[in-house]
Amino acid sequence: MKILLVEDEPKVASFLHKGLTEQSHSVDTAADGLTGMRLALGNSYDLIILDNLLPGLSGLDVCRQVRALNSKVPILMLTALGETDDKIRGLDAGADDYLVKPFAFQELLARIRALSRRRQEAPAADAILQLADLTLSPARKLVQRAGQTIQLTAREFALLEYLLRNQGRVVSRVDILEHVWETSFDTGSNVIDVYINFLRKKVDKDFTPKLIYTLVGMGYVMKEEV
Repeated sequence: MKILLVEDEPKVASFLHKGLTEQSHSVDTAADGLTGMRLALGNSYDLIILDNLLPGLSGLDVCRQVRALNSKVPILMLTALGETDDKIRGLDAGADDYLVKPFAFQELLARIRALSRRRQEAPAADAILQLADLTLSPARKLVQRAGQTIQLTAREFALLEYLLRNQGRVVSRVDILEHVWETSFDTGSNVIDVYINFLRKKVDKDFTPKLIYTLVGMGYVMKEEV
């Protein structure tokens, strides 16, 4: 893979560059946000590894700028900020995955492989997904309920699409992490719960019937109660 590594800590950047090149990846490096953004927008990469706390321009800002112009390149954020709110900000900015420092290099490689698999998968057919009066168009990135357009973040959209594709079936937190994030957070993370609540507020709160249900100890299911 051709990888862009944006990391301002010299020792970390050197370690990652060495390890990734030993895995036969081609790696460009940048030590600040502005240089990283210039390289990201001026070249074609298979993956961008992006630190959050960067001089010049934050990783979140770089991520937003890149995502606005390139919706396909996978972005993996590396950061010392490991609180749930920090993860949500990174994912909402357009990151595909989030790895908290310090981390094992083998875990980084596993996440890179997961992102690579997703990139290589053939896109799903653009069949409109529907449950009750809720519709989702994968190609148009459009969600409507009762004729009203609902604005979702990229991660909320991906989560809703997964739930709709599995409507009527209980999906566990592990299922969601593997298929929506294609990774796993620490077991104490409540990121999934937070995003489910975000969806409920936007998709269910002001509408009838309710479509998103929690099965305690089992997971979540989208269904229309008869």
